[in-house]
Amino acid sequence: MSCSFRILPALVLVSALWGPIELPAAPGAPNIVLIISDDHGWTDYGFQGHPDIETPQLDRLATQSAVFPRTYLCASVCRPSLASLITGLYPHEHGITGNDVVLPKNRSGDWRRARDKVYLAKCEELISNIEKHATLPRLLAKKGYVSFQSGKWWEGHFSRGGFTAGMTHGDPARGGRHGDEGLRIGRRGMKPVFDFIDSAGEKPFFVWYAPYLPHSPHNPPARILKKYKADGRPLAVARYYAMCEWFDETCGQLLDHIETRNLTQNTLVIYIADNGWTQRTKQSKVPDGWHTSYAPRSKQSPFDGGIRSPMLLCWPAVVKPGRIEALASSLDIAPTVLAAAGIRKTAAMSGLDLLPVCAGQSLKRNAVFGELYAHDIADIHHPDKTLMYRWCISGRYKIIRHYPGVLHRYKTVLTPTETFPQLYDIRRDPFERRNLAESMPDKVAELSEKLDKFRKSRTP
Repeated sequence: MSCSFRILPALVLVSALWGPIELPAAPGAPNIVLIISDDHGWTDYGFQGHPDIETPQLDRLATQSAVFPRTYLCASVCRPSLASLITGLYPHEHGITGNDVVLPKNRSGDWRRARDKVYLAKCEELISNIEKHATLPRLLAKKGYVSFQSGKWWEGHFSRGGFTAGMTHGDPARGGRHGDEGLRIGRRGMKPVFDFIDSAGEKPFFVWYAPYLPHSPHNPPARILKKYKADGRPLAVARYYAMCEWFDETCGQLLDHIETRNLTQNTLVIYIADNGWTQRTKQSKVPDGWHTSYAPRSKQSPFDGGIRSPMLLCWPAVVKPGRIEALASSLDIAPTVLAAAGIRKTAAMSGLDLLPVCAGQSLKRNAVFGELYAHDIADIHHPDKTLMYRWCISGRYKIIRHYPGVLHRYKTVLTPTETFPQLYDIRRDPFERRNLAESMPDKVAELSEKLDKFRKSRTP
């Protein structure tokens, strides 16, 4: 079955370390398209069974893809999550553990008003971490790939990540922070991506399509919003639902273009979200549109609402369609992409190549791991100062442990009654309502030991 590009695919591109051992060149190395949605709940798709949100492009892709509904992200906030996708490393390994460095003393407000030299120097030091690791664009370039960055991108100018072309200038002194000009993609059309694909010629290409969707401001087109307005449904929820469909629509446009160029058969498409989201019902009007906030136990939390996302892999004649219930990690994307291009993953990568799994082999893994740091980084050289949570998922059980990290601008999004450690049977209790820690101390001890061994083994 061929993979129709009238659907949203997203290939999450991930990075590698310098100097990997390359495999023999694969004939017809595929084009690679990474689509990453931004602030998207793991249930909020038609193919995931949502009763109201319509995602026809992704739904069709799902029927033609290997679907990994139990995929876990390394972090539940965008910058470290995206850095893990581009490097194939955990946040504590690549050093990008939060979205921003702490604002200087005697400065109030958000990042837009922090323009002193000390703050900008810290921003530059944090951005420079991306140049210490081989990224997917740099690795793919060794095989003749050209690459394009669009959408969310925190690590300075697109070239610092190894992209050969892109949209983001990334200069904090000029307002660059999390994508600047790149954030126009999707919301204001798809032409920059289309132009790049058309200019690639005979060269294989990699596209990083990470639009600012369904991220707030939740200001969807009126034609979509009217579909979701309903009696008894808060307008803030209707706006979020419409944003999910708007994102899906732009993905269909991208895949249509690839299909029109007759590139479908030799293009690997992977979709994933950067982190989860659960919409609060409260909303407020701000100058650039409707700003809404997220509920507890979603973004910036260690619960599945923040760290879980479905992942789709579509590559005609190579990937066998179907649902695969085995545990997957966002770190699996890097070795999978590299294997498709004929490049061996680096020794630093702990993710797995999923292509054999997509062909029917079993996934040899007994646990996945992740970590969450505070939104603001207090000390770039000592990230554990803002470590908040680590988690381990093994089989049907998940443990969450809490650490005394320091919060700054952002308060915890958990409820005041939360206690840790927490243990859940996420097969029977996917929304983590019943903490089993007191009734299953042996399981807590078992998973705590796995978590401690993981951290020691992955310390740089």
